[in-house]
Amino acid sequence: MQAVIDFLKQNEPRFIDELCDYVRFPSVSAQAQHRADLQACAAWVVKHCKQIGLQARLCPTQGHPIVLAKTPRHPIAAPNRPARAATSRRRPHFLVYGHYDVQPPEPFDLWKSPPFEPRLQGRSLFARGASDNKGQNFAHLKAVEAYLKTNTEIPCDITFVIEGEEEVGSKSLAGFLREHRDELRCDAVVISDTGMPAPDCPALTYALRGIAAIEVTLRGPSRDLHSGIFGGTVDNPAMALSQLLAKLRDQNGRVAIPGFYDEVRPLSAFERKQFKRLPMTDREYQKLLGVPRLFGEKGYTPFEQRAARPTLEINGLTSGYQGEGSKTIVPAWARAKLTARLVPDQKPARIIKLIQQHLKKLCPPTVRMEIEAGHGADPYLVSPDSAHAQAALRALRSAFGHEPVLMREGGSIPIVNDFKRILHADTLLLGLALPDDNAHSPNEKFNLDCFAKGALMSAFLWQELSRIVLQRVTPRLSTPH
Repeated sequence: MQAVIDFLKQNEPRFIDELCDYVRFPSVSAQAQHRADLQACAAWVVKHCKQIGLQARLCPTQGHPIVLAKTPRHPIAAPNRPARAATSRRRPHFLVYGHYDVQPPEPFDLWKSPPFEPRLQGRSLFARGASDNKGQNFAHLKAVEAYLKTNTEIPCDITFVIEGEEEVGSKSLAGFLREHRDELRCDAVVISDTGMPAPDCPALTYALRGIAAIEVTLRGPSRDLHSGIFGGTVDNPAMALSQLLAKLRDQNGRVAIPGFYDEVRPLSAFERKQFKRLPMTDREYQKLLGVPRLFGEKGYTPFEQRAARPTLEINGLTSGYQGEGSKTIVPAWARAKLTARLVPDQKPARIIKLIQQHLKKLCPPTVRMEIEAGHGADPYLVSPDSAHAQAALRALRSAFGHEPVLMREGGSIPIVNDFKRILHADTLLLGLALPDDNAHSPNEKFNLDCFAKGALMSAFLWQELSRIVLQRVTPRLSTPH
């Protein structure tokens, strides 16, 4: 391992230059005008994988292409014997997932530098996609490069699946996994697309919230009306929608939809203890968010609220005139986009149905309601006591030099459930992004110390995970105690 460690340290400046090249691609999957940029970015990833010694190819889909890259196959050497005296034991196989697509960079005026022109400031790299997710998946590629370029045997087979549709729902991935099921069958999946609380506080995320999306539109008059001539004789859709939405949450921060909490699994004493280990104080969290005061469901800490409790949020409100100055109208329609974040054992389809039923019940007869159900994803939960999880904790400890924490993450990564359903593989979530890395926001950045230690963690990880499989330990994943 020393040759691998030395290679990672000596080549870090080159790695950063290469990462800068990676983030220059405006690979925005949500915007049709960037389709060619996504294709070019995927081709760059394939070329780079080949340059570091991986067998790589571009796999077309109905949407954006998927990059498939593999380590060269080697026989398994018996303990204390040279590789030529290989045994017939099954070689461990692990899958690394990442995505090369990024969120739209708008609003541009809030960026301190152009979003696709990487800017280095101290130990931070500023660019859209730097942390979500190009920098994080690149760290794993660099770890494998260190093995290959130093002729250090990797104790397992590693397959990279790097897609271009994660930010728009991974529409092509499930079909790809089914089509390549035999080729992708693995012992576990590794994803670095979550976070860690601080540079000296590495983390294993063992649970993710799910999501359920919905869009509601209220329609009133057949056209925008003069508010002086017609105002007061028709219901204003914007006012009606505002009043309706205000009834979806009570003053204690609880969602006021009947049945919403029926399947919510309560937090265990073990989990609440883990939340207390997180290093950020409520005051620091408030300052990070820039709010005058925190608000959330009573009876839970901010970190429990954001990671382990369900929510219902208004993501967007649209109605009437939005231009400069005033325009005195009664708007013809008003629209809101809503998402609920879900926890075990909530189901997206049921939650969407409950929201629809409640909205229809609240809708006044003076307007017409249209409801469109959006995407959904189940929550995800694995046991931090599993052998794979314990191996990941050892790798984190070795790379970062600090005791890792166990976390639940508030965001959603829908594809982890696809990996479970299709490949029957559990996922290890080893995030490298910091709370202030501004994922999905202007001035996104990636901490380069986390990048370097993330690559080192990945190098240790393959040793730790392979040892489990070769010792014929079969982890049984269960609910945290």
